[in-house]
Amino acid sequence: MHRLLALGTNLFPVWVLLGGALALMHPAWFAWFRGDFITWGLAVIMLGMGLTLTVDDFRRALKLPRAVGIGVAAHYVIMPFLGWSIARLLKLETPFAVGLILVSCCPCGTASNVVNYLARSNVALSVLMTICSTLGAIVMTPLLTKWLAGKYVPVDALGLFLSTVKIVLAPVIGGVLLNRYAPRVVKGVLPAAPLVSVLAITLICTGIIGGSAKDFARSGGVLILAVVLLHAGGFILGYCASRLLRCDELTSRTISVEVGMQNSGLGAALAREQFAALPLAALPCAISATCHSVLGSLLAGLWRLRPVAPARPPG
Repeated sequence: MHRLLALGTNLFPVWVLLGGALALMHPAWFAWFRGDFITWGLAVIMLGMGLTLTVDDFRRALKLPRAVGIGVAAHYVIMPFLGWSIARLLKLETPFAVGLILVSCCPCGTASNVVNYLARSNVALSVLMTICSTLGAIVMTPLLTKWLAGKYVPVDALGLFLSTVKIVLAPVIGGVLLNRYAPRVVKGVLPAAPLVSVLAITLICTGIIGGSAKDFARSGGVLILAVVLLHAGGFILGYCASRLLRCDELTSRTISVEVGMQNSGLGAALAREQFAALPLAALPCAISATCHSVLGSLLAGLWRLRPVAPARPPG
């Protein structure tokens, strides 16, 4: 049973690709998943993340300050810069530009942990970076979105902050508390939690794509190009930045994945809550979830073919 659950989780790129294709062919099948469903779906994902965390995880983060700091800093410098630059370069329509910038300002996605596992990178470090960037998002996502997307539309930074607290912080803390005070319950549901998260993000993406199928047909080409450039650039620049800062190969690969993969579900939920006047702002977020999963899986496959040589003992 556990193997089947793990297989279902690792096939994440397949589910989002298949779901996206079906949503374009049969929009009505998925368009019902919108509004509060998206918010609750993201809360389920964040709760699942919290269930896997303990207080010791946060203590471990303090023992790896340099690697975690480089990864989180690179994420919040590289991705927002890329999102804003690509939106300007491709002259995206206002809703699409706002959506691309918003998703570029979001934290690392939980799918990055799966991709780092597939790539045989440092999974423990990946989880720590995801934790820290997620908690940092409470401040960084509203501030960066206000700064970069404010050139397109008025951005309610306080509203974004409160939404991020509600959608991210509350479920994560709830999961941690359940792990601490109801370990038997958590142990029973934990094997299925990653697959539930995968299904939730797939439904979020298909719901948005299904509800915007006509607009996708009109502008899908430039949106796909923008999102591919965003994530491919994140993977490449994340790796280069960490190597320039003298991180070892395994750490650099881990940071590359963490920088290049976003919490697109959070972007979609925030777009729906805070940019209701621009419903198409959520579309780049949905495309992002599909794109980074496919690109990340391809990168993981490449790195599996080029395993990191074990470090030589000193002397």
